[in-house]
Amino acid sequence: MALKKPSSMEECIYFTNRIIDSGRAMAWVFRKECPKCKGIMGKPQKKNGKLDKKADHYVCYSCGYAESNEQVENSLLINVEYKCPHCENEGGTTTEYKRKSFEGVQSYVFECQKCKKKIGLTKKLKETKKKGKTDSEGGEE
Repeated sequence: MALKKPSSMEECIYFTNRIIDSGRAMAWVFRKECPKCKGIMGKPQKKNGKLDKKADHYVCYSCGYAESNEQVENSLLINVEYKCPHCENEGGTTTEYKRKSFEGVQSYVFECQKCKKKIGLTKKLKETKKKGKTDSEGGEE
């Protein structure tokens, strides 16, 4: 499946390019299309011209149609192009744009199409909590 890549960051709500152990992942979420005029929806602009990141709704920049954050974010999909850290398979997939708990950290979780193992995209600089591994066990002096 060939994923459509964004040509600029203006088209995206979310974009990241990460290295995961021996693999990598590039993920992006396109802005929602307005259901009325097919324009692009985004956060409203403040009076000084900057986007209001904390606004509780999205607006269409063409016709002014508004939808709540929850409605828009539940309808979005995250596109992921990846190289699996487990089996070295390269591929692309889509999943829902919702963070889930993965290895103790909130992540966008997708599945490798070849080995079916789950891979998580964490927030920047967050490390997953590996089960059963501690640094201070059996140390020699």
